Parts: sequence; structure tokens; C-alpha cells
Amino acid sequence: MFPKNTWYVAATPNEIADRPLGRQICGHKLVIYRPRPGELAALEDFCPHRGAPLSLGKVCDGALVCGYHGLAMGCDGKTVSMPGQRVGAFPAIRRYPAVERHGFIWVWPGEAALADPALIPHLAWAENPDWAYGGDLYHVRCDYRLMIDNLMDLTHETYVHSTSIGQKEIDETPVTTRIEGQEVVCRRYMDGVMAPPFWRANLRAHGLPDDQPVDRWQVCRFSPPSQVMIEVGVALAGHGGYEAAPQHKVSSVVVDFITPETESTMWYFWGMARNFRVQDAELTTQIRQGQGQVFAEDTAILEQQQKSVEAWPGRKLLMLNIDAGGVQARRMIDKMIAAECAVVAATGAPAIGPAAPKTESPHAAAVASAA
Repeated sequence: MFPKNTWYVAATPNEIADRPLGRQICGHKLVIYRPRPGELAALEDFCPHRGAPLSLGKVCDGALVCGYHGLAMGCDGKTVSMPGQRVGAFPAIRRYPAVERHGFIWVWPGEAALADPALIPHLAWAENPDWAYGGDLYHVRCDYRLMIDNLMDLTHETYVHSTSIGQKEIDETPVTTRIEGQEVVCRRYMDGVMAPPFWRANLRAHGLPDDQPVDRWQVCRFSPPSQVMIEVGVALAGHGGYEAAPQHKVSSVVVDFITPETESTMWYFWGMARNFRVQDAELTTQIRQGQGQVFAEDTAILEQQQKSVEAWPGRKLLMLNIDAGGVQARRMIDKMIAAECAVVAATGAPAIGPAAPKTESPHAAAVASAA
């Protein structure tokens, strides 16, 4: 259903600022925490004593202390101590590779030996003082691939986001889709149009008139397993569009990290990086709030779509030319999953999945997924 031998955004640093965080990634229940300031660890969210979630505990002297009976775990997954008890022989729990980079916490849910931090995507804007970023996190009850479909086909903006970023010219303008290296890239350029409300506000924020025709662009870039970066912007018409000089345009990068939780739920880390008025914290807040409303509209549609495809599991979803980006993205995902399955089949190694339940009454939940 989802690749495992890859890096996923699992959290933001503020989420583990003062306490451990429990989060499920690709079916794996993890606890993410800081043993000490500047350090990072990710373990199974399972106390080897009685199975309580370790995320309910606290960090003390570098150890993660279970909130049920006080068992202390090291960041290597080994039991350190427990008041009045001998626990040195307890089996270690699983440790997950975790890296903090670009303002996000990345976790590798697959084979730990393959986790190379060099494979974490490079985000040029994240380390550049000439760019500002603001974003947030949504928990969405849908197959993560439906969100990828949504972001790679922006024709829905005309209907779902009619009061903010939608306009009829999106429907009327063809989109081109190509495979470029390891990316799927969809491009749409709209020349001589009037900017929709969201972009009129950003033109004003950049000191540009908002009542003149503009050239608008949308360039969606999917990188497997589930990252979508969308270059968006408007330039005063006649100044070069996408290639216009900075004084004639407003442009940004819509940041989308889509992390599967289960087969039918996901974590959506969204935001916008911009290279104008980067010191304006109030503008960052305004853009985040506006973008948050837009993505809330997407979330409402996608969660209903998930319910619909689960209600009709035998129905095949139809494809049009506007779906080419999502189709190609899914093919890349399928290739990653097939490659992992081939290695398992060739080596006889067990499939990479969550640790087997350690309770006396193990059970499994079957969850329907969209085709």
C-alpha cells in the first residue's frame, strides 16, 4: 500500500518541544522525543513491560520513562531501569532512524540499514534566509494517494476553491505532464487573466496593483513517495510570466508532505514558502490562515471521497487527461512497492511491517483502500 524504505515527514520540532509524541506512520506506532536538547530518537510506542504507550510518559535524564510503572528506556530501544525491579534482560524494542532537517522530523519506517540521510530531499528554500515559510499539519481521513491525485490535478480549484484561488481559466487552459528524472511535473500557464482573491491580496502585499491582468502559473512537482511541491504565482501581464523579474510578480512554493498513517488515513504537512517580505511575520500568518482555509476545503472533499470509494469498492475510478499527473505518480509509488516486495521474495526475509502484537489477544484490523 505504501513504500517503507524511504523517508517520511513524521512531525515538526515544536510537536516534541516539551513531551514525547506518539504518531503512527505507515502502520507503525512510534514515539518521537528528544533524549536531550538537540538530540532526536524514535522508538516503538510500546513499553516492553505491560504494553502501555511510551508516548504517555516523560523524558528524564536522557531516558524515556513509561508513564505506567516508571520503566526507563534508552534511545537505542534497550531497557535501562525500573524502580525496585531487575529488567536488564528485557528484549529491546525497535528503534527507527530519525533525522531533523529543513524544519521537519523525518522517519524511515523500513529496513534501518538502508536509511541514508543523504536521501532526504533537498529543500533549497528551507535553508535560505531570503525565503520565509509558514505551515501547519492536518490529519486527514483518506488514502494518501487521493491527496496526491488532488495536488497533481488543480482543475478542482475552480469548484472547490471558487472564493479564493479558483477561476474558470484553470478549466480552459491545457495542462502538460512529463516525467523529468525522478519527478512527475504538471505545468499550466494562464496568460492575461484577472487574479483570483488570494492572489489579489498577495499582489497588494507586494506593493503591486491588483486590478490589472496577470500571467498565472502552476507547476506541480511530485517526488516519490509522497512529496508535492507546487510553484505558483502571478506576474503583471506582459512582463514575462513565470520568468518575470521579481519586481513584477508574486510567487511562492506550496509545500505538501503527505505521510500515510494507515491505508485510509494520513498526516498532511502543508505550507507555503515565499521570497518576498520575508521578515513580515504578520504576512506569514495571513498567508497561513488563507492557505489553511483552502486546504480545509480539500480535506472535506477528500474525506467524503474516501467514504464513497469504500462504499463502492468494486467501482473503478475513471481517468481523463487531467489525471495524468496523479496516474504517473501512482505508477512511481507502485514501482517502489514492487521493488520492496521483490527483495522480500528473493531473500525470504519477512515483510517490513509493524512489530507483532505482544498482548495475549492479538488482532488485526482490515481497512478498505481506494483503487
